[in-house]
Amino acid sequence: MAAEQTQKFSVFTLTAMVVGSMVGAGIFSLPQTFGRATGVYGALIAWAIAGGGMLMLAFVFQTLARRKPELDAGVYAYAKAGFGEYPGFLSALGYWTVCCLGNVSYFVLIKSTLGALIPVFGDGNTVQAVAVSSVILWTVHFLILRGVKEAASLNRIATVAKIIPIILFIVIVAAAFKPDVFAANLSGGAGAETPNLFAQVRGTMLVTVFVFVGIEGASVYSRYARRREDVGLATLLGFLGVLALMVMITVLSYGVLPREELGALRNPSMAGVLQAVVGPWGAVFVSAGLIISVMGAYLSWSLLAAEVLFSAAKMESMPAFLARENARAVPAAALWLTNALVQSFLIITLFAEQAFLLALKLTSSMILIPYLLVAAYALKLAITGESYRPVAPERRGDLVRAGLATLYALGLIYAGGLKFLLLSAVIYAPGTLLYVITRREQGRPVFTVIEVVMFAVAVAGALAAAYGLATGQISV
Repeated sequence: MAAEQTQKFSVFTLTAMVVGSMVGAGIFSLPQTFGRATGVYGALIAWAIAGGGMLMLAFVFQTLARRKPELDAGVYAYAKAGFGEYPGFLSALGYWTVCCLGNVSYFVLIKSTLGALIPVFGDGNTVQAVAVSSVILWTVHFLILRGVKEAASLNRIATVAKIIPIILFIVIVAAAFKPDVFAANLSGGAGAETPNLFAQVRGTMLVTVFVFVGIEGASVYSRYARRREDVGLATLLGFLGVLALMVMITVLSYGVLPREELGALRNPSMAGVLQAVVGPWGAVFVSAGLIISVMGAYLSWSLLAAEVLFSAAKMESMPAFLARENARAVPAAALWLTNALVQSFLIITLFAEQAFLLALKLTSSMILIPYLLVAAYALKLAITGESYRPVAPERRGDLVRAGLATLYALGLIYAGGLKFLLLSAVIYAPGTLLYVITRREQGRPVFTVIEVVMFAVAVAGALAAAYGLATGQISV
């Protein structure tokens, strides 16, 4: 009871969880990513679509936090409540995988950034790089085991520390803004990947998936909130703040360098933009900010990954041992399994760079299904009227917002293409073994008829992806 009373998060802490989860490595690569694909017009359209779609999703999380206060696991719990046991399991598995693969990418990016100064780190996948990453991995692991509240406090500090260099970048670049360069970049100019504006916008949509993942951070930690309504407020505050930072970084960069030069920068491309304004120290400054940012995001995702497994086990959709907590009320078993998987992926990067690149691309596709299920659940509630009073004026607005969020999630799946759906199945199909173990230990039937069909589709997709990778028809 004492642990339950003390481990309650304020709005600021929950907002820091959202910002800390969203602001990772992706934000430092925005100038190059957008510069390679499109000009100012395309970037503004992409951010309008992504910002509008993710705002609707943020509203969905706010609505569900209010309508379903008993669901304390966010993404996973909503999928299970809305569509059944197996879809809920797949949502938890997908989200957990995103957390683990994201943490691996953070380690590699940190060591790759340091590799410019310390050659033995190479591109982040040398023996020395993996060894140092492993030390950091298990140091943070034992820190979290000391208590979720203590780790969350550290996350607040890391969040503030990584926002400061981003804001300074925006101020400096805004002061150096060149209207003539910006005007030349409006339509993208010569050398863009495609002259078609629609194709340019589509080419940036998966980028916005990467940078917005984490919007659900407060929802995952619903059970720690002091007040239930704080979850929705923290989600909106965190989203709007991060969206403003991302748009400013993208648009202001077009006023510093020509689009083709932005597209040719090495990542973190914010370093190249600032270097063009203030000289070499700008690149060092951004690189230091990136390391702080990525470490803060790593801490957030470590907490999220363990929490997802723990919550799924508590709701009897993951093996029972994952619901075990230590004396400090930390989901220790889930944390051990999470970091064991991260450690395994780190070791794989030594031998199979191609497999690691495949894992990175899986992070964009794995999150789409959980997001779609959350939006669809909110839409289902608004249509059926469940949890609403007989006469509820807010129901129509909730229906519109949930419908738009659902369409946005479907649009992201379309933008990603069939390849990413097939690659997702490579995780979903074999990962179902955990679900089978869970159902067997409970003495319950494994699948319903509909779930058998869903599993068959996942297996077929995994086999198709494996064949495509083997024959070269699918590349990473």
